[in-house]
Amino acid sequence: MKKRSLVFSALAALVTAGILAGCGNNYYFAGRVLPPSALANRVLIAVQNPSPSTRGFLQFVDGFYDIRQNYKDTIPSFSISGYSGALPVTIQNLPEEQLGVVYGAGDGSFTLIDYNKENARGAAASIGTPSSSIFMSRNQAWVVAATQLTRTITIFDKSANRNYSLGLPGVNRVSINPGGSVIFAFVENSNLVYYPRKLQASEITQYSGGPAHWPVNAVDCEPQNLPGMCLFQIGDSSGKAYTYFDRPTKAMFSSDGSQAYILNCGPECGGTSSGVTVLPTAPFIIYSGQQSGSVPAAPTTIPIPGGASNALLSSQTLYVTGEQLQPDGLFSGNLTVVNLANNAAGSPISISDSAPGQRTRMIMADDNTLWIGGIRCTQGERFATGQPFGCLTMFNTATNSVSMILPFQGDLTGIASLTGLHKIYIAEGGQVYIYSTKDGHAINNFYVTVTGTAYDVAYMDAITDANNTVY
Repeated sequence: MKKRSLVFSALAALVTAGILAGCGNNYYFAGRVLPPSALANRVLIAVQNPSPSTRGFLQFVDGFYDIRQNYKDTIPSFSISGYSGALPVTIQNLPEEQLGVVYGAGDGSFTLIDYNKENARGAAASIGTPSSSIFMSRNQAWVVAATQLTRTITIFDKSANRNYSLGLPGVNRVSINPGGSVIFAFVENSNLVYYPRKLQASEITQYSGGPAHWPVNAVDCEPQNLPGMCLFQIGDSSGKAYTYFDRPTKAMFSSDGSQAYILNCGPECGGTSSGVTVLPTAPFIIYSGQQSGSVPAAPTTIPIPGGASNALLSSQTLYVTGEQLQPDGLFSGNLTVVNLANNAAGSPISISDSAPGQRTRMIMADDNTLWIGGIRCTQGERFATGQPFGCLTMFNTATNSVSMILPFQGDLTGIASLTGLHKIYIAEGGQVYIYSTKDGHAINNFYVTVTGTAYDVAYMDAITDANNTVY
């Protein structure tokens, strides 16, 4: 009876779409075109090793009915045509642009996915080597990657159709603001932060000829004989490095783009103290001649004793997650709620554990919930001391309290919020699971499980680009 009801509901939805199409309108919301699959709530799944002959596959399912097939059961499954990347690990979700960008760790590919046509559009940029961190700006003007193998930060400037490889040994992470105007680079086991800047015509001539001609805080300019871009170390006007960072690991950006919040990972990354350093973005704009103001002599740093290795920004609230070192030498997961109106941090709230510095996923969802995931949660304090443990936490933002820690299923590598449908999809332990945002109960996932290793998930039909767990 339940299955018959589901079929009738799906048929009604399809008839409605058909009527719209018959009237000359096949848009289903926000001007988006109904895709070839005719599914309006698609969840994209990055699958590794789906068969002995294929190392990567992009499957999508119907997130409304939680099924992989169509309602008539005549199409057994849906996938992104033309995708050939190896070992896909991240989906940068850009639903407002009807795009996704998938990074394949097996071959270093960074592939544009057309959500409208449900096919692979080709490479977002040719990076050439595996990257430990890679992003594309929302306007597609920039692709930036930390390429550890070549010890460079690689930047593709689409407007000039030009690649820059700026030397930075130890680089392991990059952050870019949504508008693509500010990029930061972070080095493993370092207290320094770097930013690239395009050069003006006069600077190109002035900086030509090698390091002796560069500004005091420039670490590389490329190409050296006639540079178009330089990589600078954040420091004072004399070139002295900032002393306000403590194992910085990533940057978050305010909604108006004026502020950057640098996460200082601190003890969980081998440093001394964790916190958030607040910087204006104006001095670090990548476009030539658009920088304004000067780097603050003494920026504000908000102490975060519970750890600061990842964060999510919602209006004037910054939700900061991290691991705090315990007396027994293990780390314990915490969430700290920061009010950015007065830069006041609340007390650390205990959540699920994760490997130090590896708090991988956070996303807002329906019913005032924030979902926080991590990897290797069996290495933390909770597991060692017999407390309830798992790699996924459901947090209530209305009461600032943990609703529950979900059961352990393995490393959590992806979360997608199906906004308006009151559920989330996750990739955990290599498989796809579904949970209700109302009370955290597990929803039947039998018809969305995959063959291979599910590594990331994304809600292709989300309302905004904020529905994205890869920052």
